[in-house]
Amino acid sequence: MKKIFENKWVRFAVVAICYLLWVIWLGNFWWLLGLGVIFDLYITKKVPWAFWKIYTPKNKFQKWLLGWVDAIIFAVIAASFIRLFFFEAYTIPTSSMEGSLLVGDFLFVSKFHYGPRPQMTPLSFPFVHHSMPMSNNMTKSFSEAWQLPYKRMAGLQTIKNDDIVVFNFPEGDSVILTRQSQSFYQLKRDFPNCLYPLSPKDFQYYSKLKMQYPTDEACFYAYFKDSIVYRPVDKRENYIKRCVAIPGDTLIVKGGQVFINNKPQKAIPGIQFRYDIFTTGLKLRESIIENIGVREYGYTANGYTMLMNNEQYEKIKKISIVSEILKAEMREGQWYRPCFPQHINYPWNKDFFGPFIIPKAGTTIQLTIQNLPLYHRIIDVYEGNDIRVDGIDIYINNVKTSTYTFTMNYYWMMGDNRDNSQDSRFWGCVPEDHIVGKASLIWLSLNDKGVFPFNIRFNRLFTVIHNN
Repeated sequence: MKKIFENKWVRFAVVAICYLLWVIWLGNFWWLLGLGVIFDLYITKKVPWAFWKIYTPKNKFQKWLLGWVDAIIFAVIAASFIRLFFFEAYTIPTSSMEGSLLVGDFLFVSKFHYGPRPQMTPLSFPFVHHSMPMSNNMTKSFSEAWQLPYKRMAGLQTIKNDDIVVFNFPEGDSVILTRQSQSFYQLKRDFPNCLYPLSPKDFQYYSKLKMQYPTDEACFYAYFKDSIVYRPVDKRENYIKRCVAIPGDTLIVKGGQVFINNKPQKAIPGIQFRYDIFTTGLKLRESIIENIGVREYGYTANGYTMLMNNEQYEKIKKISIVSEILKAEMREGQWYRPCFPQHINYPWNKDFFGPFIIPKAGTTIQLTIQNLPLYHRIIDVYEGNDIRVDGIDIYINNVKTSTYTFTMNYYWMMGDNRDNSQDSRFWGCVPEDHIVGKASLIWLSLNDKGVFPFNIRFNRLFTVIHNN
């Protein structure tokens, strides 16, 4: 067998077949030109593709150096290929999925489950996302000079209800570099509240602009003008949430309970809500709270506020000094302005939301002034149309219309830490071109409150992530 693979024609045939299968999977047949390169590498050997190997080392150091160059080039190519088409590493940075995924979990995200998404911004620095290392996210790592249209290769499955999905943040197209942890659009909606209290320098700034303090959009852009940047789809911040509704589903939230097509969402182990805990006047020891597994809690005048799952709730309830536990939720009809679609026509909040039908590719809806707030960003930003309103008339690409047909599928994402998660309840649907992959495996988990290596959570190492 070994002698067979030493034959250059056999090696060429094996590599060429694998490459051909990849080209068919990719669906871009211009890459068939690469067969000529493979033929030369294994058969004719006329072109010095590995040009660094032409140089003859004169001493041991040069030989050692060339060996490392050869190894690094191979490693970069191989790792880039695996990262783009098969798996990518991801770290849980926030507690929005607490209960299922913990801060400090290191994941492998499968690209081939839903189908890899070839690069849309190919001119970029390898192995980094949107910013150069050690630049505090201030220096971009890509060029927009060459942009490719969205395409998705064939995958093993489609996204299903309750899958845990990594995706590019839909509202991450515009970013304020000095406030990267906040949504640009939420800041814009909150302005000027997000800037209170203003300094004397700010007052002088607004006076110089001769603008009404500080309410209009022009003032917002003037204030942040030097730090607003645009990011293409595949360079937007990576988020991870649970997909609770897929295209065509009808979503309703009542008292924090999600209903899909009028049926309760199936029980998710570890899902958390916020509770107010009242005691008889005595204090709970922190060691007791942490032993129960509660990671996020605070103190109030009469007790505590805690984010807990059902198991933790039952344990806290049995403590003798706990007199009452109330679920902290908003009232039905109580409009919470940051909630999607941020319009008085839809006085929704995080606990009472919908009904809302998740857009599906090919589905046509009746479009009116009343329901336009639900679909405006989808039509305008995600699907690239020019939308204009004149009185009660709606124009799309300068054509008056009363209907719209979606060109992409959309998904509704929510965190398992329901009362501490910025998710679709605040910024709407996730378009299919923003989907990165499926969370598959926890390969390392570090407690963010400990010191390495004593903070390793050994019980979570190499844990398969159960989706639905």
